[in-house]
Amino acid sequence: MDKRRPTRGATINDASRRFGLNERSDDGDWLDWRDTVDGAQPVLRTTVTVERARTIIARNASPDIPFDRSINPYRGCEHGCIYCFARPTHAYHDLSPGLDFETRLFAKPDAATLLRAELGKPGYVARPIAFGTNTDPYQPIESDWRITRQCIEVLAETNHPLTITTKSDRVTRDIDLLGPMAAKGLASVAISITSLDPLIARTIEPRAPHPEKRLAAVATLTAAGIPTYVSISPVIPAITDHEIEHLIERAARAGARSAFFLPVRLPHEVAPLFRAWLDTHFPDRAGKVMAIIRSLRGGRDNDPDFFRRMQGQGPWADLLAARFHAACRRHGLNRTSMRVRADLFRPPAGPQGDLFG
Repeated sequence: MDKRRPTRGATINDASRRFGLNERSDDGDWLDWRDTVDGAQPVLRTTVTVERARTIIARNASPDIPFDRSINPYRGCEHGCIYCFARPTHAYHDLSPGLDFETRLFAKPDAATLLRAELGKPGYVARPIAFGTNTDPYQPIESDWRITRQCIEVLAETNHPLTITTKSDRVTRDIDLLGPMAAKGLASVAISITSLDPLIARTIEPRAPHPEKRLAAVATLTAAGIPTYVSISPVIPAITDHEIEHLIERAARAGARSAFFLPVRLPHEVAPLFRAWLDTHFPDRAGKVMAIIRSLRGGRDNDPDFFRRMQGQGPWADLLAARFHAACRRHGLNRTSMRVRADLFRPPAGPQGDLFG
């Protein structure tokens, strides 16, 4: 029986080992019966569980990340990107970083209320809040839950800076908020495009919008005056690296002002998921892909050290960087800063905010 699931990313759903959780297995009788139903696998439905978070702004002190705070309205991501470094976080819920990460999602409907309270605390100092650092803020369930939009409404009200990274053209639905913020220098958007080949894109990130839709979103955002750049991260050797120059060219034609890239990273359980995916979809080059990745990562599947984890090392890393920078120079990208300003912030109105009015 074909084990591939054409509308999902991961090919396996093993239990996480990160926190030493016990093995879990499906009931044997069910597995026997399931395979007799029309000779097909059951459809995996996406479920959403409400998460009652205590806070919504996550902090980090990593020296190689250009922001110190972020908001993740959702846990898990239906886009199903096989390389997603956030997959292991599902272990906090005793769920698999494989198919569970793509199908058993969590939404934080109190996010905007929590955000308003945190921005109103005495002594809060505004710095850019990043969306899309862990899971995509515009994945399909945002259409119904609208949690990302509710958070942006609070930030627009308070003139608080934000940055957004997404694979979805759904971000254009919030231009009515992002446009006026960008006019004040408070907002920028990065659209992630890893491949222009629809077959490759559908395999790598099966439920993300078509690459042409994402390029159209770049053009729409740019036309609305929103500083927009393109992320071609991650670059996967022997699968997408040949597209670097064409991606940069198309990004520039769509109106992007800047671009960046990162070589693929395989932390924790992402590595075995990625290898299983390679064996299923690219068996002809699986060994080559992993050999190049290990050469980029000092002989390992993943190098967690600061700075090196983002750029990689060795001849392959140098070659990718040289090609990327040459393409950006050729097409006029990365000539201007994409920084947002933080000096316009005013605490929200309310019991706390009124004290600072």
